Amino acid sequence: MSQEKKILNNFQDPNKNIALIVYGLQILGILTGGIAWIIGIVINYVKKDDVKGTWIESHFEWQIQTFWISLFWFVISLILLVTVVLIPVAWIIWVVAGIWVIYRIVKGLLDLLDNKAILLRK
Repeated sequence: MSQEKKILNNFQDPNKNIALIVYGLQILGILTGGIAWIIGIVINYVKKDDVKGTWIESHFEWQIQTFWISLFWFVISLILLVTVVLIPVAWIIWVVAGIWVIYRIVKGLLDLLDNKAILLRK
């Protein structure tokens, strides 16, 4: 099989393309203050039943977990920001959570492009 056909076959699954779009929206969400990320999480929940039982389901779960955990830490850091004394702690949480989010997006995206499921810890 030629390299060109291999690339085309890699993007023929519409559910894989949706997961790819959501990863893109997560990246855009970092740059837009979360607006694009909200669109991505809505897509995850709307299309979740379509991927049930497939390897792509793990990517949807990964994306959903990333959203909710990062939102939790973002809210905690906002609460800490209103206290003058804990502003440095808030910034540390924000930076660590940001690095964690970038790691999860990159790992998920690379695994998706390699047609691999993500091993989730429950």
